[in-house]
Amino acid sequence: MRWSPIAGVAILLLTCAAPVHGQLGSWELGIEYPQDNEDVPFNVGTDGGVAIQFFVNNEELVDIGVEFDYEIPFGGEADGPESETIGAGDNKSFTLTVSGIDVWSFAADSKEEFTISATLVTRAGLPIALPGEGQEAVGDLKIPTIYSIEVGISDPVGPMNAGSDVILSVTVTNSGNVQDKVGEVEVSDNCPLLTTDNGLDSLMTSNIAPGQSVEANLIATASESHPRRNCKIEVSVSSNGAMNSGGSEIAEDDTTVTIEPPLAEPDEDDDPGDDSDPVEVVSSSLPAPGLVTIICASALAFLTPPRRP
Repeated sequence: MRWSPIAGVAILLLTCAAPVHGQLGSWELGIEYPQDNEDVPFNVGTDGGVAIQFFVNNEELVDIGVEFDYEIPFGGEADGPESETIGAGDNKSFTLTVSGIDVWSFAADSKEEFTISATLVTRAGLPIALPGEGQEAVGDLKIPTIYSIEVGISDPVGPMNAGSDVILSVTVTNSGNVQDKVGEVEVSDNCPLLTTDNGLDSLMTSNIAPGQSVEANLIATASESHPRRNCKIEVSVSSNGAMNSGGSEIAEDDTTVTIEPPLAEPDEDDDPGDDSDPVEVVSSSLPAPGLVTIICASALAFLTPPRRP
């Protein structure tokens, strides 16, 4: 019994010395991979985050203390435990939360490796005599495929007259991280006497690289009988890639066109080539004198003697 304290001190010294795996057991750092397959990556969400489960399995005869460190790709941030104590014979799980990855800035399906490091710092509550014993576990992070489009319609420079038309420029931008194209286009307005052409159909023929745009013109024509009114024109486009993937990504924009009455036409001149002064014609409703009346008046004037002075 008198040798028991000495034996205890010896065990502690052996515990604090390295390496002692063959005498006291071992410990292991591991990651809980998707589908239990280390070749399967962790999918980053569209919010730029992902949760990773990992563990430390302590098969030693005493408790151990470890410190953790993390290396995250794609400019992400790590939020996980800094240090933990794992009891003898215990298997303890932890969560590493990754955030802050700008998934729109990286190509779809891009993969890069992350690393979790664990360094042994204590055994049985005592500092390790020769620190530096540690382990690493690695895995892959995968950028998701994001279909996202934006549409913009230009505003008219001013009002238009009934019986005329206006040209509106429509721009579609691929704000996702994978090549896309316009799947469907819909144009609507709230004026029954306003019509639009099919000029936006050309948007559906071009592939759009991430960050790039395509443009087309929409012509709106107002009927000659269109009253004065503010007409709202809406344009809606959908992502072809999202449709093919079983999802839905729709972008909308609108503008207002003011329609005024048609321009007044100038009065027509019956004879625009005649520059002479107008001739005034006076007419009477009295009947014209007959032939007999004219003869009698002449005879009477002949028979009347001239007045002498």
